[in-house]
This record gives sequence, structure tokens and C-alpha cells, in this order.
Amino acid sequence: MEPIKLVVVSAGLSKPSSTRLLADRIAETARRRLAEDGRTSELQVIELRDLATAIAHNLVTGFPDAELRDAVEAVTGADALMAVTPIFSASYSGLFKSFFDVIDQDALAGKPVLIAATGGTARHSLALEHALRPLFAYLRTQVVPTAVFAASEDWGGSGDTRTDGLSARIARAAGELAGLLGRLPSPETAPDQAPDEVVPFEEQLAAIRA
Repeated sequence: MEPIKLVVVSAGLSKPSSTRLLADRIAETARRRLAEDGRTSELQVIELRDLATAIAHNLVTGFPDAELRDAVEAVTGADALMAVTPIFSASYSGLFKSFFDVIDQDALAGKPVLIAATGGTARHSLALEHALRPLFAYLRTQVVPTAVFAASEDWGGSGDTRTDGLSARIARAAGELAGLLGRLPSPETAPDQAPDEVVPFEEQLAAIRA
């Protein structure tokens, strides 16, 4: 059985960054969850910070360089995607959005996606629902129900006492991603589907009149 291809897209700007730290924790948990189900995986991390200039050039010229092309191919060829961005002004970063603007809007259709974000305070957490989730819904991906947000206070303790801690949220989201991967048919086992028969409009109209 082929290893499951996991790709993490991290849009952190600093080095090191809390965004990359969250991405690594999510990826590690997802791989561990898959291993518990007896499934192997391979992981690739894409740091958008390193591709910022190439992304800008592509938006202007329409042509990616080799490094950006490889990153896009990795994302579109992945079995599952984990997308993590810092939140600025109540939304994803411009670099994060620009990268997904480079990708063809149909290339991610049906792909399982786990969305996550970091921010200074928990007030930014709603950006996951009003910004990131609609973006990936537009791209017709399958976004797992649990989105992971890490505020500054989440790194030093259990976080908000009225909600699960960061580790629990990561574990739940990773479990949902693993479960979604388990329900997707592999190319070898997916049933062949005959193309839908196209009935000319004139025939449909004649049948209605009859």
C-alpha cells in the first residue's frame, strides 16, 4: 500500500514562527493517528515565506519558477492538506491567499483539508470560520469539522478553561482528518463510473409535452 501523502502549507513570516510550530504539532499528531490505524504516511512541509518572491512574480507574469511549480504540484498531488496561517486584521495573511490564488481553482476539489491558524488573542479565532473555511469551500475541498486556532496563551498552558486545550483540539482535528482519509476510496478500488448520458434539451422538452 502506498504511503499517504500529507502536505503542510505554513504561512508564518518569522523564523522560527508560532505558525510553523503549530503546523509541526498538527502534522505529527496526524501521522501518529494514521499509524494507529496501521497506515503509513510521508510528509512534506511547504514554507510560503521562502516562496514569497516567486509567488509575487507568478501573480504578475503568470509563470511560476521551478521551486513554486514543485510546491504547487506537491499540494495538488497530496492525499490530504494541512493549511496553517497567521491571522492579520481578522483574516488570513496576504501571502497565504496569494499562494492559493496561484493554484487552479479546480485542482483541490475533493481533497481533505485541515485548517489552522495562529494569532495574538483568541478574538482572532473566528477568522477560521469566516475566512479560511469559505476559501476552501470555494475550492471545493473537504474541510474537517474541527479547525485549530492557537492564541499566545495556548502555548504556555491549557488555554481557555471553557474550551478544550490546544492538544485536545489538535488531536480531535487530526482524528477527523484520518477518518476522512479512511473513507476515501483509493484509485485501485474506486468503482468505474460510466459518464452521464446527455439528453438533448429538445428531447427533454418533447417528453414533457407528451
